Amino acid sequence: MRAFLFPGQGSQSVGMGAALAEASRTARDVFDEVDEALGQGLSRLMREGPEDQLTLTENAQPAIMANALAVFRVLTRDGGVSLEKAAQFVAGHSLGEYSALCAAGAFDLATTARLLKLRGQAMQAAVPVGQGAMAALLGADLDKAQAIADAAAQGEVCTVANDNDPSQVVISGHRAAIERAVAIAKDHGAKRAVLLPVSAPFHCPLMQPAADRMAEALAGTQIEAPVVPVFANVIAAPVSDPDRIRELLVEQVTGMVRWRESIAEMAAAGVEEFVELGGKVLGPMVKRIAPDAKVTSVVTIDDIEALAKEIA
Repeated sequence: MRAFLFPGQGSQSVGMGAALAEASRTARDVFDEVDEALGQGLSRLMREGPEDQLTLTENAQPAIMANALAVFRVLTRDGGVSLEKAAQFVAGHSLGEYSALCAAGAFDLATTARLLKLRGQAMQAAVPVGQGAMAALLGADLDKAQAIADAAAQGEVCTVANDNDPSQVVISGHRAAIERAVAIAKDHGAKRAVLLPVSAPFHCPLMQPAADRMAEALAGTQIEAPVVPVFANVIAAPVSDPDRIRELLVEQVTGMVRWRESIAEMAAAGVEEFVELGGKVLGPMVKRIAPDAKVTSVVTIDDIEALAKEIA
């Protein structure tokens, strides 16, 4: 069994998708469609930068999705790979869940781009710049991270945002609380703690205004049943019902990304191969969660052709 995975924020870089667009008309069509949906030259920003503009979450989110969907469409349309036959599940890390839903036909591409643009804007607007922060706790599992967050909170928000793998957990909340957590992390058994270069504290209760905006946007959005089940971040379980998908996407804005459990559950369900589309950030996490699984990262046209030959 196989699952297709879609990366989240942090996987953006200037030049992303450029070589693929040169090599494939299908990829160019994806970037053109996203540009048109957003009314902005996002593909040019992806290709040429500047990096600080690409890193803004309202640009990074649709850019990462566009890159992943370009890879996916080249694989399926040019490479002859059928998603229904090739994969039993799809999943995405945070914003990658929207990419996974788009790949599985729950959203069309233009809708996905607009939703992610809004999601980025809403997340940025939810907390004034400088008031929130996120930090990665390395060498800490979920229990250890939770203990660090609880000890650092002191009445402020300090919660686990991403349970990425057995040795990396991300916390999110008020800046002062996150800084306290970084300071005490080693005393609580973490190897080290690193403040992340993000502009807002994602996946914590401070994001409630953004969750409200996404609830409003998603209420007016048509969602189709995906052709294969999507493993949802906040419940670490597969979903196919459009109304349930809508609910969980709203919950995901303030909720924890249960990535470690999602991968473990897919492996327990019989998934032996995980294919990351459009990035190389999830693969190492998967290996730490499911060491026996085969992990493939697909980014370039050569990667796509090799995978298509193997599974088409």
